[in-house]
Amino acid sequence: MNTPTPNRIDKLNQLTTPLLEWYSSAARDLPWRTPASETHRPDPYHVWVSEIMLQQTRVEAVKAYYARFLTAFPNIKSLANAPQDELMKLWQGLGYYSRANNLKRAAIEIEERFHGEFPRTYQEILSLPGIGEYTAGAIASIALGEAVPAIDGNVYRIYTRLFEDDSDITKAAFKKQLRSELLQTIPPGTPGIYNQAWMDLGATICQPNGAPLCDKCPFVSRCQAHIHDSWSAFPVKPPKKKRRIEEKTVILLEYQGTYLVQKRPPKGLLAGLWEFPSQEGFVSTEELQKLLEQWDTSASDIELLGKGKHIFSHIEWHMIGYLIHLKQAPSIPLSEDSIWVTAEKMQREYSIPSALRLYYSKIIS
Repeated sequence: MNTPTPNRIDKLNQLTTPLLEWYSSAARDLPWRTPASETHRPDPYHVWVSEIMLQQTRVEAVKAYYARFLTAFPNIKSLANAPQDELMKLWQGLGYYSRANNLKRAAIEIEERFHGEFPRTYQEILSLPGIGEYTAGAIASIALGEAVPAIDGNVYRIYTRLFEDDSDITKAAFKKQLRSELLQTIPPGTPGIYNQAWMDLGATICQPNGAPLCDKCPFVSRCQAHIHDSWSAFPVKPPKKKRRIEEKTVILLEYQGTYLVQKRPPKGLLAGLWEFPSQEGFVSTEELQKLLEQWDTSASDIELLGKGKHIFSHIEWHMIGYLIHLKQAPSIPLSEDSIWVTAEKMQREYSIPSALRLYYSKIIS
């Protein structure tokens, strides 16, 4: 830290009024949000669902998913009782599927521990599966009026630019001090609006990608990074680890108008989703013929579907795909949980990860 904490608290307090004035006219109109001019608070269930969906996902992409999700699961009880395949199908395309699983796990816990009522305090919310400090702070402040901060990437970016703070934002000491400072600057009565103002300022003005729109920022005259034109140096965090590359061959097996899909394990990457059979590495057509023999079947035609790539946070899939039209169905199961379905039923009922979209799209009309 470059400045004693009390000085920063004073400055943050001085910035509260211009921030809230800016937000009163510039707040984004979002379906899960109560307008800044209104005094009633949104349903904590709605805030929770939106905040989980917004993790690692663009706002515009979330809007349609949010509406469909609440139509299917309008309350905690319906989510707790959601059929797994229906939940995964509804989440298809949003990515980071563990978020959906954690939503259901938390809903079940709310039913059991809190008798179906959404917990009323930050600490209780924080105890639920899949909820960290930011999400708990957002729900508690926005929906329940608790004076707690909601510190996300937007806050880190604005704060470090304000003070030209070159601390590593991933360090626990920095996070602890920032949380302590914001706890002392949350205006009484409007913690949710205050936190949402920080979010919107970071999302629309002090942007994560590209130059900030400083001429529209309520902090412009007091921001050290603007004064010294050093905004691009902040925030400071260690470089990301290089992603591990995995090569795989995706195999679409077709027999009499149906396709084989199999369920992934209940834990790990893309847990519980349906996928096509695959093999590690790039498999040649000759090697495919040997695989078919092992599965006690044969092909009438093998079609090369081309190369594909999908990037996860820590892994990168490099793929090649084949569509194989079989003369007869394999006499042995290829996995413990597999099924033959038509393309129409697959599209309607089964959640295929977006990582396989290139190949999935080849059979969906």
